[in-house]
Amino acid sequence: MSHRSFKERIYAQFARIGQALASEKRLEILDLLAQGPRHVDALAVETEQSVANVSQHLQVLRGARLVDSDRSGTRVVYRLADPAVLRLWLTLRGVAETQLAEVDAITREFLGDREGALVSRSDLEGKLTREDVFLIDVRPSIEYESGHLPGAVRMPIEELPGRLDEIPRDRPVIAYCRGEYCLFADEAVALLRRHGIEAERLEGGWPEWLAEGREVVQSGNGA
Repeated sequence: MSHRSFKERIYAQFARIGQALASEKRLEILDLLAQGPRHVDALAVETEQSVANVSQHLQVLRGARLVDSDRSGTRVVYRLADPAVLRLWLTLRGVAETQLAEVDAITREFLGDREGALVSRSDLEGKLTREDVFLIDVRPSIEYESGHLPGAVRMPIEELPGRLDEIPRDRPVIAYCRGEYCLFADEAVALLRRHGIEAERLEGGWPEWLAEGREVVQSGNGA
């Protein structure tokens, strides 16, 4: 086998991954699956696509071995194929953040300056050990049930306004959600502060915490 033939064949395999990632909708699907397994109908609702379109995107991702599936009753549930896929997604995102000024511009346009409301993941570990904070997970319940940070209380963002009396006032609240570009935690912090509750947002969120190998509570169930 010639060197050229080898390169053509091996790079063609690498290109399969690149081609599978070359869609903003498929990246959104990967980001959702990073929160926990999902069936097609749930992904269609979350991404505001038809079931047929989501199914086509999932087949592309499966063809590149980026997602796997299992049957749960009459439904097929999809999940990331390997922890390496989560790291790949976060690495791709990180390169875009470094190389594309548009990423920062869009973030500032929609979210403004978030720096004053951040708690680092390393700092949170220490605060949790000392029970210095009240940690809330404001993602949808199905994501919390699939996996969450130790000590986190399930408070989906849509339930939070009606559950303010459950939040202690003797320590700061830290909110987290789906990751750096999820708006739920920002909305939670803003709501809590309007009600006089000291609150901050976790830097990143569930996928960043998980990818770093930090302790989690994880059931592996999905819907």
